[in-house]
Amino acid sequence: MRKQRSLFFYTFVFVLAQIAWFSLLGLWIYRYILSHIILNQVDNQVLPQILSKGANIFTLVSGCILFVAVYVGMYLIFRNLSVQLKLTKLYDNFIANVTHELKSPLASIQLYLETLDGREVPRPKQKEFIAMMIKDADRLKNLINTILEIAGLEKKKVVYQCQVYNAESIVKTLIKDAQDQFKLPENAIRIEGRAPCQCVVERNAFKILFDNLIDNAIKYSTKPVRIIVRLKCTSKRFVVEFCDRGIGISPREQKKIFHKFHRVYHSEIPSVKGTGLGLYWVKEIVKYHGGRVDVFSEGKGRGTTFRIKLPIYQISKKRYLNNLLKSTKKIKKQQDSDDG
Repeated sequence: MRKQRSLFFYTFVFVLAQIAWFSLLGLWIYRYILSHIILNQVDNQVLPQILSKGANIFTLVSGCILFVAVYVGMYLIFRNLSVQLKLTKLYDNFIANVTHELKSPLASIQLYLETLDGREVPRPKQKEFIAMMIKDADRLKNLINTILEIAGLEKKKVVYQCQVYNAESIVKTLIKDAQDQFKLPENAIRIEGRAPCQCVVERNAFKILFDNLIDNAIKYSTKPVRIIVRLKCTSKRFVVEFCDRGIGISPREQKKIFHKFHRVYHSEIPSVKGTGLGLYWVKEIVKYHGGRVDVFSEGKGRGTTFRIKLPIYQISKKRYLNNLLKSTKKIKKQQDSDDG
């Protein structure tokens, strides 16, 4: 609430400043026109030196230029301030979400350890507790790795080891792995279409991509999860359409869905957990591979479609894809030399 009042205050001050500047400019122009009319009426009665029209025009033009410069400067300052306030709010939400995501598994691990330490626990129950602690520890590890990898992607420090794959084959394999991981029934995901083209991808990165999309579909569905994955190849692009039948996304939210830390709030599912980094990570992975991701939704209760477009190997973005493969070869050579 405090942040919203601050933004309103600066907006109010900015508007007042613009009204003041425009009023000053209006008075300035009015005075110039009035003086010009008066001087035209008395130009035969005063000295020519006083009627320096060129100087008056220069003064007016210079003043207008300075006014525009000040206006542009104030606009840039205000825009930067607005961005900073929004970023601050996003970071506050992110810290709150991450703190919650960290505290939950830590509290669980602590509870299991205190139970094991404070009482006699049967051996089968001990194994169950240990398995739950390992699961929570993996959850913490994945969260930390997510934050670190996204930071590396933004700073261009992450170099994926890309390879050439058959597009249809790699997508079907990753979707099947994700389906098993999330323990979804066989009929939960249906793959349609053919894609006999080749693409350059990093297997683990695209596993993360599909894991995030499926996790997002599960979180934002009030019905049993049903997902359709459509595959096709155009003249230059390999296209994957990932369609769910969840709660849908409003047009306003669709513009923000890939922003860092942004999370969709819906009254039907108020307790969705997460950091707001999943879809941002999806966008960054697709971008790294020279592709593009878009989102479409017909509205509330109509589901959501994510459309991923990737360049086809040796047809589109040849230089970019070849550079990705060269980077992979350099990494492998470095690893071989380190092992040797």
